[in-house]
Amino acid sequence: MNVSTCGRLLLALLVTASAHAADTTDATLLQRGQYLATAGDCVACHTAPGGKPYAGGLTVPTPVGNIISTNITPSTTAGIGRYTEPQFRDALRKGIRADGAHLYPAMPYTSYAQVTDDDVRALYAYFMHGVAPVDNRPALTRLPFPFNLRLSMAGWNLLFLDRKPFTPDPAKDAKWNRGAYLVRGLAHCSTCHTPRNLLMAERSSRELAGGMVGSWLAPNITADANSGIGGWSEQDLVDYLQLGHARGKAQAAGPMAEAVEHSLQHFEPADLQAIASYLKTVPARHDPADTRAVGGWGAAFDGMADQRGIAPPADAEQWSGEQLYDAHCASCHQAGGEGSFDGGLPPLFHNTATGRIASGNLVLVILEGIRWQTGDSGVHMPGFAGDLSDQQIATLGNYLTLRYGNPAARITATRVANLRAGGAPSHLAALVRLAMVVVVVLILAIIVLWRRRKRRRTSSGQA
Repeated sequence: MNVSTCGRLLLALLVTASAHAADTTDATLLQRGQYLATAGDCVACHTAPGGKPYAGGLTVPTPVGNIISTNITPSTTAGIGRYTEPQFRDALRKGIRADGAHLYPAMPYTSYAQVTDDDVRALYAYFMHGVAPVDNRPALTRLPFPFNLRLSMAGWNLLFLDRKPFTPDPAKDAKWNRGAYLVRGLAHCSTCHTPRNLLMAERSSRELAGGMVGSWLAPNITADANSGIGGWSEQDLVDYLQLGHARGKAQAAGPMAEAVEHSLQHFEPADLQAIASYLKTVPARHDPADTRAVGGWGAAFDGMADQRGIAPPADAEQWSGEQLYDAHCASCHQAGGEGSFDGGLPPLFHNTATGRIASGNLVLVILEGIRWQTGDSGVHMPGFAGDLSDQQIATLGNYLTLRYGNPAARITATRVANLRAGGAPSHLAALVRLAMVVVVVLILAIIVLWRRRKRRRTSSGQA
């Protein structure tokens, strides 16, 4: 073999090795991007019921109106296929689309602003090359005035958007910093679990102290022993995030169940441990109404014994809580509320669902049920919205809180009807319009007073 042939062979081997290394790098980057997209739970908001992944079209109710999620597949006609990496980064971290228009913070860019450049690069690679393009054009978001003025979000961002990516705390270990990065960033826990002010910005002074997601309460997850998760072990938190329940504490329902199903159960074990480690250190925020741990109320109680042999009233509206429980709950949760023997169905005592004074989540679970999957198993509780009236659900709910939970909780038929209808309507748009009118009137009044004063001075000078 001559020198020329050896040279060509060596060059071919180098090219092959380089191509293999590039393919491996690309595959690793795509895999990392997919994991990060799952951690960000992007599919939950950008996939409509029955629609294709990331093709948009989901209606997201907010206090200012319905926001329609966009198509974030690499479609060049309906999605983000023409986005450059810097444009993708701006949308993710600044809430600014490629055309310069502002996004609404229903897309949690205020949290995603924490994401590092390397993770943005991996996400961009995944959405451009790992997601199938779908040429679906969702309906446009049409909010009432003044929220339809997207440019107003520029001012909102100046007030409330922290544009600095996450900076590790050198006084903390790597595990804590990883947990802080995930909780504050991609997992965007504060989006749901932090209350908001009148301008719909998160109240940083009450970080993770509990917020509303539609009609659902996203509870306090600070380190407070009574109001939050201060009494939970790190393993309790890991179990809850991975399995959707922590035995003797709580089980996921509503939006949290969706987060477990689509996102949290797929986290790497080390990341779940890191999140648990960080959450245990979040400054405690206490609600004075919580006189003991929310999950510490109640005990087993068999109210069925006194009902055996007694026919219930002919009018089901007059059934007692014990009778409603016997008819609809006892077959799964047992006569004394102990739950199933294998732990698959939770006890109703020592359970945050029955231990909160704010009983909206309990009512919503009775109305809507629980359905979600974790791995090869799943949780299925039927909803009773079609079987029980508002009064019956109120009677049953009060029985559950009295016997198994916090006896101070009160549920009325009016409250059940409100939750069944989707919650109380928001008056935020009307309040903002009223505030704008007041501001305009004040400005006009100032102008009028200024002109009058100017005339008086002019008249005095002429005199």
